[in-house]
Amino acid sequence: MTDLGALHARLRRELECDVLFDAFSRGRYSTDASIYQIDPLGVVVPRSAQDALAALEIAADSNVPILPRGAGSSQCGQAVGEALIVDNSKHLNGIGEFDTEKRTVWVEPGVVLDRLNAFLKPHGLWYPVDVSTSAQATIGGMTANNSCGARSIRYGNMVHNVLAVEAWLTSGDIVRFGTVGPIGERIDGPPRYRHLVDVVRGYYVAEQDEIADRVPKVQRRVAGYNLDMASTGPFNMAHLLVGSEGTLGYFRRIKLKLAPLPPHKVLGIAHFPTFREAMSHTQHIVKLDPAAVELVDSTMIELARANPAFRGTVDRAVRGDPDAILLVEFAGEDRAEQVVKLGQLVELMGDLGLPGSVVEIEDPRLQKDFWEVRKAGLNIMMSMKGDGKPVSFIEDCAVPLEHLADYTERLTEVFEKHGTRGTWYAHASVGTLHVRPVLDMRSADDVKAMRAIAEEACAMVREYKGSYSGEHGDGLVRSEWIEPMYGPRLTRAFGEIKNEFDPRGLMNPGKIVAPTRMDDRDLFRFKPGYATLPVETALDWSGHEVGAHNRGRGFAAAVEMCNNNGHCRKFDAGAMCPSYRVTRNERDLTRGRANSLRLALSGRLGSDALTSQEMYRTMELCVSCKACKRECPTGVDMASMKIEFLNRYHRRHARPIRDKLVAHLPRFAPLAARMAAVMNLRNRIAGLPFLMEKIAGIAARRSLPTWRRDPFRPADESPAGPEEADVVLLADTFNIYFEPENLRAAVKVLTAAGYRVAVAQAVDGGRPLCCGRTYLSTGMVDEAHAEARRTVEALKPFAARGVPVVGLEPSCLLGLRDEFRTLLPGADTETLAGSALTFEEFLSREKTAGRLAIPLGKLPYKRALVHGHCHQKAFAVMPAVTETLELIPDLKVETIQSSCCGMAGAFGYEADHIDVSLAMAELSLLPAVRAAGDDTLIVADGTSCRHQISDGTERNALHVARVLADALE
Repeated sequence: MTDLGALHARLRRELECDVLFDAFSRGRYSTDASIYQIDPLGVVVPRSAQDALAALEIAADSNVPILPRGAGSSQCGQAVGEALIVDNSKHLNGIGEFDTEKRTVWVEPGVVLDRLNAFLKPHGLWYPVDVSTSAQATIGGMTANNSCGARSIRYGNMVHNVLAVEAWLTSGDIVRFGTVGPIGERIDGPPRYRHLVDVVRGYYVAEQDEIADRVPKVQRRVAGYNLDMASTGPFNMAHLLVGSEGTLGYFRRIKLKLAPLPPHKVLGIAHFPTFREAMSHTQHIVKLDPAAVELVDSTMIELARANPAFRGTVDRAVRGDPDAILLVEFAGEDRAEQVVKLGQLVELMGDLGLPGSVVEIEDPRLQKDFWEVRKAGLNIMMSMKGDGKPVSFIEDCAVPLEHLADYTERLTEVFEKHGTRGTWYAHASVGTLHVRPVLDMRSADDVKAMRAIAEEACAMVREYKGSYSGEHGDGLVRSEWIEPMYGPRLTRAFGEIKNEFDPRGLMNPGKIVAPTRMDDRDLFRFKPGYATLPVETALDWSGHEVGAHNRGRGFAAAVEMCNNNGHCRKFDAGAMCPSYRVTRNERDLTRGRANSLRLALSGRLGSDALTSQEMYRTMELCVSCKACKRECPTGVDMASMKIEFLNRYHRRHARPIRDKLVAHLPRFAPLAARMAAVMNLRNRIAGLPFLMEKIAGIAARRSLPTWRRDPFRPADESPAGPEEADVVLLADTFNIYFEPENLRAAVKVLTAAGYRVAVAQAVDGGRPLCCGRTYLSTGMVDEAHAEARRTVEALKPFAARGVPVVGLEPSCLLGLRDEFRTLLPGADTETLAGSALTFEEFLSREKTAGRLAIPLGKLPYKRALVHGHCHQKAFAVMPAVTETLELIPDLKVETIQSSCCGMAGAFGYEADHIDVSLAMAELSLLPAVRAAGDDTLIVADGTSCRHQISDGTERNALHVARVLADALE
């Protein structure tokens, strides 16, 4: 029995990196994207290769199992186990020796594929094993799994693109595995390496007949060890480690073969009225030499259309309601040649009886957008609400193309026999279709059905001489199927090879060799008896109460929507997850927070976990940007979950003074404005900032917004009465008291465009309306509810008449379309949500309808550089911002590709968070603003965003309303 305390102490003593043995951290690393959950012994996050090697030596010395891990996005359970996890993804991501002429590069195991390709792109190269999880998948994990990708028909799998692996073995040796010569030729390397070469070659010679008979001839075969790639002549020993799932050694460095970037691509989207026709015709399409042929079925199309992030792209590229589509890409050096091939596809589809069924896409941006939909296929499928979810266990079987139609039809019949259905997508080009039967892993009957389906699928794949494991590896879910597919002799050979490399069985035990049963429910995330604690919620989560198991547990069901695929681990695309981009800690990730909540809700972290200090630290750096609600294809809304948590947490823990100051701002603002001179002293008198930081936790390094002596007064500045208004303006607290010129500019622009503008006022004529955002940000849901009710009552008459409700502050206005629905569910709220538009959305809508006429002239700027507020991005309103600014003659509009600005309301003002806040801003926003010349106008609609830009660059950013007002003739 391992003394975990002693192991923890020794690791802490001898390593200079994060060593995590607490329950929350172990829980966050207990899952990957599979159905399994196993608590690790502990986690080490090495800062250097020396740290990693020291941790490995300590573990081996203590006889402790070792599990190397990258993004933790594996779907078969490779990245979970009762072992010491070594997380390579945070620091071990270096790019080493790079040879542009030979097209090779050495990398550390934690480098992410997209980051590597970003490095290679300026050199006209890329690493072409383009897995759908390229934004988070690490090269180490891809090598361990022998990953493939959408374009493997042209470029092959990892095993075809890895040239060498430098690995640590449990013997303590560090060995460079690479090409060796034929029998009799001297092998360079230490004795341990030469011995392993002889052993592997010996097994190859002994089992040549069995290899020829048992190993499938399809390209997609990733089961067991790649013994078939050994030879009596030259062969590459690194290929045995590719696909070994961390069971043979720890990858210290990996040498990759690179490929030239194809400069020209075209995409044909072939539509099929039946799924079988799509499968049947794939074998003809591949003869056109495409770079990729990818399947998307009707279920995925329907789910993608229901997701705001993908709806527009799908509607532009998919005609009607096909039963399936194939994405056929042609790529190469000559653009005209690719266009000709696209025409050949159109002709072929006509010859096959489907004329006019191809949507031809030559626009690179639309191609990229549609590939993003396909890449998100797994997560889109997992966005199904209800008891059942598409479950991964037979999802990457590969069969020869001539059998693909029959295989999919027969497997569909198997699903129907067991009372379920499957969702289909992925690599039609190589006969690997990702199929996931919809099952409930909490149900013993569905687990039995899973076993029965697996057995029938395995027999079917053998019949067609295909591969049961075609892309995602073996792990916990498929290792036990190696013997039925490969036979006892090769299975025994795999075991003996494992023993030669790892005699004590320390490297990722239970994968490939000596596996557990795939349906051992004690290893599942939803173990027998799984239940969640009853929780009284402050928000309405009833939309997630779909299915018998989820009734009355909407919040828990919403948390469980996270499937652990790690789509939130992005570094340069989209907006999520801002805090993770800075800290790179699993704790500060949407997935990490969701896992912590799920484990707490199910009692795995103790009875008080939901209101513990550790849970507070887990949620603390969530900036409520709502990027996850849009960009996470399963729709995990961590911002709302944080509101729910804070509401519960502060029933037991006192609120800090800063929270009270922020939350009650809308209520004391009228008085503060009358004392503006006094309130503004904090920014002017030396010492006051430091005193305020000590007392209230407001960072001394931050300037505070300036209270205005001339606030915007809704009752005095409403040009039109309620009954005659064409549009009603919702004046928010921040613009009323700190930047009233924005509201006055909006009134001016709308009036100049011919609209009669009313400014919304409270029914009782009291203080201005408030969306409740400040209360929600501190978890004061009751107070937010009261503010929401005041606002709904005031705006109800306008919304009932169909009068648009327009606002300037994105987080306030968009709260009417989001949080109000969970604060005050009902018809009035829904009507208001349908009427609520940002300032730019309203103008864009009017322009599209042909009703907009604003007399705008030129500005003394050549371009406008726009930073989007997080909620504008989350609710897809940024196109309206760009379109509105483009109304100004000769103004070039560019959007900064940024995540959160880092202010996030009060977050960036807090002393505890200012360093993280500034780090977020420095990722892309502030450098972009500093690089802009004097001929560039900086635009940002968010109050906090403008403040961050001002503090960080001394440049003033303007609201779009101000820009338009300045351009009025």
